[in-house]
Amino acid sequence: MSEAELVLRSTRVVTPEGTRAASIAVTGERIAAVLPYDAPVPAGARLEDVGDHVVLPGLVDTHVHVNDPGRTEWEGFWTATRAAAAGGITTLVDMPLNSIPPTTTVENLRTKREVAADKAHIDVGFWGGALPGNVKDLRPLHEAGVFGFKAFLSPSGVDEFPHLDQEQLARSLAEIAAFDGLLIVHAEDPHHLAAAPQQGGPKYSHFLASRPRDAEDTAIAALVAQAKRFDARVHVLHLSSSDALPLLAEARAEGVRVTVETCPHYLTLTAEEVPDGASEFKCCPPIREAANQDLLWQALADGTIDCVVTDHSPSTADLKTDDFATAWGGIAGLQLSLPAMWTAARERGLGLEDVVRWMSARTARLVGLDGRKGAIAAGHDADFAVLAPDETFTVDPAALQHRNRVTAYAGRTLYGVVKSTWLRGRRIVADGAFTEPKGQLLTRT
Repeated sequence: MSEAELVLRSTRVVTPEGTRAASIAVTGERIAAVLPYDAPVPAGARLEDVGDHVVLPGLVDTHVHVNDPGRTEWEGFWTATRAAAAGGITTLVDMPLNSIPPTTTVENLRTKREVAADKAHIDVGFWGGALPGNVKDLRPLHEAGVFGFKAFLSPSGVDEFPHLDQEQLARSLAEIAAFDGLLIVHAEDPHHLAAAPQQGGPKYSHFLASRPRDAEDTAIAALVAQAKRFDARVHVLHLSSSDALPLLAEARAEGVRVTVETCPHYLTLTAEEVPDGASEFKCCPPIREAANQDLLWQALADGTIDCVVTDHSPSTADLKTDDFATAWGGIAGLQLSLPAMWTAARERGLGLEDVVRWMSARTARLVGLDGRKGAIAAGHDADFAVLAPDETFTVDPAALQHRNRVTAYAGRTLYGVVKSTWLRGRRIVADGAFTEPKGQLLTRT
């Protein structure tokens, strides 16, 4: 410990063994040790005592649409990573769409990395994309360090990222399984979507009817069957339908290698409260009813759902029209995901240790970063969020760091104020003040 440069001390530190008073010794960019609270500070080390504020491991968000390059008027690495840092997120993995070009070849990955290199306030990794015509590109992308491959089973909403039919899914999955990669899937069945009523207009009930639960359930069943066929690793993105939970639990019990995520908006917002015309609440699959939400929470508690991610998918304000059929579908949630989840969790009698498990430890494990991210433990990166869990704030869109300050959480009072965020031993944001970008570009190891 004599080489420690920083000691971060708190009466409440969330560690893998539980929450306790501790002093965290940091050497360089890594945690050297988690020591007793009153351990002597090594000579030459700087002490940062945050009192009773809670020190969490920095959150790891594995589902973020940065849209850079190509649609930077929607977001961008500079604004997205600032918003993430403000919300206690220290690592994100960028989706292969809605950027132009999409991350579907090594050359396109190189373009994405060049754009992100000097703009990232936090550490950033990248997903590749699986399209109908790019099976030959999957292994080279894997070898170039993407964390896995995103696919849609229904139209994605952007022409440059077409969806896979079942035959194309099988071809992509066979290739990915050959090198034990990970396929992450937007699972909605296009035939069920096409058969659903498509009325359009401002009524949220009409939009909800246009994205029925059975579209998710059918697509997930088909994905599970393909994963079982190829003994492949698959991950269900942004689960909203609680009806799919028994199928997923049964598949895992049978040894199918399937993991599942959901999102804060499915856990904190309900269909019953969405005003007509309020397309800031539009996402696909949609926010569903309160009874459905209760079952999602139960699945988080019992482990059927592994983790919680934002699916941050912003757009310019003009695309959020009052017609749910034509408005862009996506919710911007990077900066608010931690307080939104903490507010809902505490109402249900759950603790910050649960939130950390869902939003940091398990997301890090999903992308193979659990030896480096997602825990306050010796050898891990010194990534921290310092949180005042009992302080509240009312969401003011003008205070958000997102490029387009459209939010479904406007006006809500949330618990949990992020006082500071630390990346690899450096404080990168404190009380709203940011340092220059310090983020690294990550690759799968």
